[in-house]
Amino acid sequence: MIEGGIIQQLELPSKLESILEIESFIDVVCEQNKFGKDYYGNILIALTEAVNNAITHGNKLDPEKKVYLNMEATNDEVEFIIKDEGFGFDYENVPDPTLPENLESLNGRGIFLMHSLADDVAFEENGAIIRLKFSISNS
Repeated sequence: MIEGGIIQQLELPSKLESILEIESFIDVVCEQNKFGKDYYGNILIALTEAVNNAITHGNKLDPEKKVYLNMEATNDEVEFIIKDEGFGFDYENVPDPTLPENLESLNGRGIFLMHSLADDVAFEENGAIIRLKFSISNS
């Protein structure tokens, strides 16, 4: 958890249309926190993948279930916490999408992107919570 920072929250129903709200959320977060455009794309893609996974795999597209998105920011770091109401998954055994035998498969691409774009990725509660941290320089 980031101490002494700005906190913003968003609650989304588990419908694919909810993903459209992520871009507006990131727009507000970046503007309010004065994050440069250098970070926008990485944050947007990683967060979209995490929320898509929470909606699709975690909550199984059940509109009665919610995805909770929290953002905490300080001057040099922003952390997004994405929580779904599912049972989690075996995040330590996700197929590597860069291996030749997995190139045609869609499984594992989102997590691969998150790891590639965020400075730190952590899973909690058996994968029902994911934390994405980005180091930010406001200069």
